[in-house]
Amino acid sequence: QVHLVESGGGLVQPGGSLRLSCAASGSSIFSQNDLAWYRQAPENGREWVASINSGGITDYIDSVKGRFTISRDNAKNTVYLRMNSLKPEDTAVYYCYLWEGSLGYWGQGTQVTVSS
Repeated sequence: QVHLVESGGGLVQPGGSLRLSCAASGSSIFSQNDLAWYRQAPENGREWVASINSGGITDYIDSVKGRFTISRDNAKNTVYLRMNSLKPEDTAVYYCYLWEGSLGYWGQGTQVTVSS
């Protein structure tokens, strides 16, 4: 059973930065897993933000391109989301997601609030 734990969320002013972390346990081959970050703002559906595959290829939703960077450390079984130039519309609960074969796993989420 894969278990994901996010951390690093908090309150930040517009223009600020945060780095989210997601530590995985229980995966037999983390380095071969594809990973992603999603977010869900109040009264909105869950939205894909960024992904990174086992080969390190990344992709981003247009609204965060140039501001967010997804990365992974296979030695630590951890995926990161570096968020720069944060905007109020980035406020949401951020979730990491891991694919293992035909199964997908979610973390519990971490709150990011961008406000002055």
